[in-house]
Amino acid sequence: MIIEDIKKSALSIDGEIFFDQSLKNLNWFNIGGKTKIFFKPNSLKALISYLKLYASRGKIFILGNGSNVLFDDNTYQGTVVKLGKSFSNITLLDKEIVVAGTAASQKKVSEFAKDNNISGLEFMSCIPGSIGGGIRMNSGCFKKEFKDILISIQLVDFKGVVRSIPANKINFNYRSIVLPKDLIFLSATFKGTEKKSMEINTYMHELNKKKKLSQPTKIKTGGSTFKNPINQTEKKVWELIKSSIPEDISFGDASISKKHANFFVNKKNAKSKDMKSLIRFVKKKVEEKTGIKLELEIVVVE
Repeated sequence: MIIEDIKKSALSIDGEIFFDQSLKNLNWFNIGGKTKIFFKPNSLKALISYLKLYASRGKIFILGNGSNVLFDDNTYQGTVVKLGKSFSNITLLDKEIVVAGTAASQKKVSEFAKDNNISGLEFMSCIPGSIGGGIRMNSGCFKKEFKDILISIQLVDFKGVVRSIPANKINFNYRSIVLPKDLIFLSATFKGTEKKSMEINTYMHELNKKKKLSQPTKIKTGGSTFKNPINQTEKKVWELIKSSIPEDISFGDASISKKHANFFVNKKNAKSKDMKSLIRFVKKKVEEKTGIKLELEIVVVE
């Protein structure tokens, strides 16, 4: 019923709507089946129109850059929404405040801040995800997180109601925030501090150099698979995995990076079931050896 309704209204909604769309090439793992509906709105008005038409008659998943997402091999029984170019604008509110659309990449936002002599957003240059994903994950690295620079979030709920939430009304956790899942982040406002662009650029290069030395690049991976077990051990999760799991373990084409044990890799044509088997195996072995229950950082969509 919902498919027919959307097909009838497709031409009147400003955006791209596809049915039985493959998700495999829309995520860094290069894994996944299809989605019943794929919607890429060109404007906020189009997004609201679609949400009101869809009226929560099925699941909705918001896809950013796909850098930390594992889709199931089976068809996603709902709508995958990917915000278009009009949601990726980056503007300067004043000399220390940046407003960024949530479809913008964190790297682009950090570059924009640098070009405008704003420090504090350098860590984003090391994170491949979108601003929207960064908010939902409270992304961070090198001892800096979104919570440290976020002023507010502008969003729309699944009923099409737009509002703003100040950062001081949000509970931030390590790699997560406490907000309902039925929200689509539209833009975010960040506050940095004034600093010369040249100094910011130097620091960004230092951070990215450290990242390249420790993390694999140009491979099919979702980045950090598990969260570091804060307050349970001084060891990083990659150390726990490395000491608990044989280095050459694999399930189908799903394996563990030799450069960083918390990066799981699709060597060629891994299926979601292969990656999930590897995840379950690692969780079990780490808990058996250390007593620590690992928590996923990547998002598994089923």
